[in-house]
Amino acid sequence: MLKKVGQFAENKDIGRDIRLNIIEPALKSGEQIVLDFEGVEGATQSFIHSLVSQVIRDHGNNVIDSIYFKNCSEPVKGIVNIVVDYMQQTD
Repeated sequence: MLKKVGQFAENKDIGRDIRLNIIEPALKSGEQIVLDFEGVEGATQSFIHSLVSQVIRDHGNNVIDSIYFKNCSEPVKGIVNIVVDYMQQTD
């Protein structure tokens, strides 16, 4: 992930591209997705939202069980939890 987003993940267009080109194809193939945030120190809520919100809308709340957020810093983990919790409440 670090190579795609840098130390601070903020570009929602990159988040959307990762969703469309990595997450969605892996889900269609039945694969578990590993999003490795090693070296990424922070992220915006809009980046994480662009990464997973549409996936949760399209596939339901249980899809998050197929996505592993690896090596998340505490700030990134907090943002991921906020977005995932919000999306699961709106479903």
